[in-house]
Amino acid sequence: MREPIGLLGMGLLGGAVAERLLERGWTIFGFDPAPERRAAMKTAGVAIAAGPDIVLASCQRVILCLPNDQIVANTLRPLIEQMPAEHMPAGQIILDMTTGSPAQRVEMETLLQTRNVVYLDAPVAGSSRLARSGEAVILVGGQQAAYEQCRELLLCIAGHVEHVGPCGAAAQAKLVHNLVLGLNRAVLAEGLAFAQAMGLDPQTMLAFLRRSPAYSQVMDAKGDKMATADFTPQARLSQHLKDVRLILQAAEALPAKTPLSALHRRLLEQAEAAGWGDADNSAIIKVFEPSRPPAPHE
Repeated sequence: MREPIGLLGMGLLGGAVAERLLERGWTIFGFDPAPERRAAMKTAGVAIAAGPDIVLASCQRVILCLPNDQIVANTLRPLIEQMPAEHMPAGQIILDMTTGSPAQRVEMETLLQTRNVVYLDAPVAGSSRLARSGEAVILVGGQQAAYEQCRELLLCIAGHVEHVGPCGAAAQAKLVHNLVLGLNRAVLAEGLAFAQAMGLDPQTMLAFLRRSPAYSQVMDAKGDKMATADFTPQARLSQHLKDVRLILQAAEALPAKTPLSALHRRLLEQAEAAGWGDADNSAIIKVFEPSRPPAPHE
């Protein structure tokens, strides 16, 4: 019998991870602070815990799919510091799929080592749609032996899994990935808005771009959503703005030149200020429209 896998966070990505694992015969013991998410995941087959402490005390491997570093720290730090050592499963491994700061990843690894818990930095490259279909990529930083113990589990979630170095290295690689992916998305949005302003049909133009040297996979993932104004979230715009801010913080500390990302941040901030933060990140196209239509809540 496979042991139950703990899951903290069952939003867009966490829900997709849970569905992938359930379909492949794993038992999921999870928690999310939002009652509606707990109800939906219970219906899907997840065993719901009374709180995150119960998940940590019950599972040898626990996956985190949380929105940001601060929530990871606020969730784990008090539990780790207060929970008696004998209540922690022997050889426990925590796999953090949150996109966050490389320095925070190293800090969390150091904290967990004091309790003999192994921490793997394991961000997911790809939206919840790609994760749900098994097309996402998981990058892993941390102990090689722990990675080998979790590789089978991770391959049940993603199409490709790669160990990229010590803890923090995967977070660094994810920031590079998100920089390139996000700018690809912004360029596509500007191009389709430009086409529409000239009177070209955006879907016709998108079909042409897919056959041209300008093609990128972003066109397949987000092109139709932009062309049809379907902003049902697969990955929220505000989450990507958080990632771009992390990119710029990391670049400033190095230092590295990221002028396009600085512009990208301003565009995303405009979209968020207009009320599109909870929409899909393809909604960045709204900032390129000559007269911006009302946001979803207006």
